Amino acid sequence: MDDATRGSGKTAGAADPAGKADGAGGADSAGGTGGARTKSEQTRALILETAMRLFQERGYEKTTMRAIAKEAGVSVGNAYYYFDSKAALITGFYDRMVREHASVTRARLQGIADFGERVEVALLAWVDCAEPYHEFAAQFFSTAADPESPLSPFSDASHPARAAAVQIFRDVLEGSQVGPKLDAELADLLPDVLWLHLMGVVLYWVFDRSEHTERTRAFVRKSAPMVARAVRLSRFRVVRPLVRDAVELVEEFIIPKVRNGVGK
Repeated sequence: MDDATRGSGKTAGAADPAGKADGAGGADSAGGTGGARTKSEQTRALILETAMRLFQERGYEKTTMRAIAKEAGVSVGNAYYYFDSKAALITGFYDRMVREHASVTRARLQGIADFGERVEVALLAWVDCAEPYHEFAAQFFSTAADPESPLSPFSDASHPARAAAVQIFRDVLEGSQVGPKLDAELADLLPDVLWLHLMGVVLYWVFDRSEHTERTRAFVRKSAPMVARAVRLSRFRVVRPLVRDAVELVEEFIIPKVRNGVGK
């Protein structure tokens, strides 16, 4: 069994090699609740940051867990304690990214009530947070695009990060002037649909080679107002039948994948 897939054998509640109890699972603990980080959190963050750097330098496929452990100055067993595979490292990266995205978005949305502007702010915040990782993003895209891969944004492993990202767009909607005016059914589904819009932005971003991904930013600035107009129009009686059909389509084919994962 190679070191990209070998499990750690960690038992729940066991003391970790850094001397701390760790029940955090696959999520990256770094920067969680504020204040000084424990030695366990520092070790987890060090391994994750080292992995991200090596993925950039060597590529995802060519980077092994053994190389990550050596570069981080920890034992291979210690690396597997925190992340039982390379895929778990990417899941940890997703978790950290969504926390950073949520924090940046929350700060930038202060005082903004216009729905379209709030959508644009949230999408551009993601682009800004992801910018340091753009160079190697395409390297594992082919793996993430596999529906059976744990790196897929629709996979069960990605569910916590996906749910947290959907919550960002729920906050975008609820803090806007249109949020209270929407039908309850549409308001419930819209954050999931907005997350899917983010996935479209991510796909464009992965292959964007413009300087500072300016093409992606332009795409966001043009598409966000279109989304806002469509949502505003949904309130008018004349388009209600179309909205109802769209809601049924989303409920049947899209939302089960977003909320439950591809295997459901």
